[in-house]
Amino acid sequence: MDTERLSETIIYPELKERNMRYKPIDNRLFIENRKRLSEYLEPNSICVLNSNDIMPKSADATLKFIQHTDIFYLSGIDQEESVLLLYPDAKEEKLKEILFIRETNEKLAIWEGKKYSKEEAKKISGIKQIEWTSRFKEIFRNLAICADKIYLNTNEHPRAEIIVETRDDRFIKWCKKAFPLHKYRRLAPIMHKLRAIKSPIEIELIKKACSITEKAFLRALKFIRPGVWEYEIEAEICHEFLKNGSRGPAYEPIIASGADSCVLHYVKNDKKIIDGDLILMDFGAEYAGYASDLTRTVPASGSFTKRQKDVYNAVLSIQKAAAGMLKPGNTLISYQKAVEKIVEKELIQLGLFGIKDVKNQNREKPLFKKYFMHGTSHHMGLDVHDYGNRYGKFEPGMVFTCEPGIYIREEGFGIRIEDDFLVTENEPVNLTATIPKEAEEIENIMSRSSL
Repeated sequence: MDTERLSETIIYPELKERNMRYKPIDNRLFIENRKRLSEYLEPNSICVLNSNDIMPKSADATLKFIQHTDIFYLSGIDQEESVLLLYPDAKEEKLKEILFIRETNEKLAIWEGKKYSKEEAKKISGIKQIEWTSRFKEIFRNLAICADKIYLNTNEHPRAEIIVETRDDRFIKWCKKAFPLHKYRRLAPIMHKLRAIKSPIEIELIKKACSITEKAFLRALKFIRPGVWEYEIEAEICHEFLKNGSRGPAYEPIIASGADSCVLHYVKNDKKIIDGDLILMDFGAEYAGYASDLTRTVPASGSFTKRQKDVYNAVLSIQKAAAGMLKPGNTLISYQKAVEKIVEKELIQLGLFGIKDVKNQNREKPLFKKYFMHGTSHHMGLDVHDYGNRYGKFEPGMVFTCEPGIYIREEGFGIRIEDDFLVTENEPVNLTATIPKEAEEIENIMSRSSL
């Protein structure tokens, strides 16, 4: 059977119109993204991006496939063994953009299900020239001979630990061996610049992810009480994600009660909730590849103690002040320093140290660092910790989290409050503004759910 027809007909053809978790993304997004990228490429250059691998576990098991966000950003293709080749100065129009996808067969369709047809890949990406991945090296060789420069993709995120070799890494080795005399260029700096500014379509997708996160938070808030387990709260959250069209969490959820609320990346989620605990919940839904990122800290009993509320309101005050600084022209460096000054004042008000202590502190190890040891904001988009230049100025279209916290280990609790903000020409827009965070608002919802 023709493999082009196979993916359309085999097994369950009647499911064709109802096998989508989320609405198709307007392919104008990917067309425009490729156009913007092409404008940054040097003359007579080829650019190649690869899908992620399917990662092994043990025996014959594998992890769920997660697409590389760079190739998704430029094509919308969410399938393994895909390759995107861009050659804006190619002599033939059909060679300017070529998308390579995995060719299906009857056995693959039976065991793994439907794969993209060429027509589907064309519709999703807006790319007219679709080829099977098996033809990539043949076509690439012919085009590379005509090109002067080759742009290669690498993971240059400052927080990344590069341990596992990727398809991009293997391609770089092969390409440099096959074409040693070409000039090579880094694609990552361009992608960081492009992806930092979100288009209106991207912003709507992020808003959808945030709206699903809101539903999950309200569900969790009504469920929480002493005696339940952290992983049960996580289950309530993930249930709401999946129910509303998300593929699941955009990152590992943190459900940290008691002293573990001071552990920044606590993901065990395996303790029973005790009366008097605070529960720090850091989670966010993914939708159509785009992330949301929320943190709320709530009382297990439904009511904060006076001390807990004082600290909570201090964090909320810091967040409100910090969010107001997410404006064009600011930078993450200057912004963080300004936020730290506000944190310092709040910590003095909470009695954690005094003004004299601050005057006599080691400037290399400021006192506030004991209680607030992380950054206030990071870029967010296709990746939770999305691309962006740490030293660049904020621009309209950027999306940042805002997540100050105070962690008092000697008192056995930490509080963090986090929302997602869109930078505009004027005031920042809180994309998670409708999710409750005032202390009294949270207490009221929890008291109603306990009746």
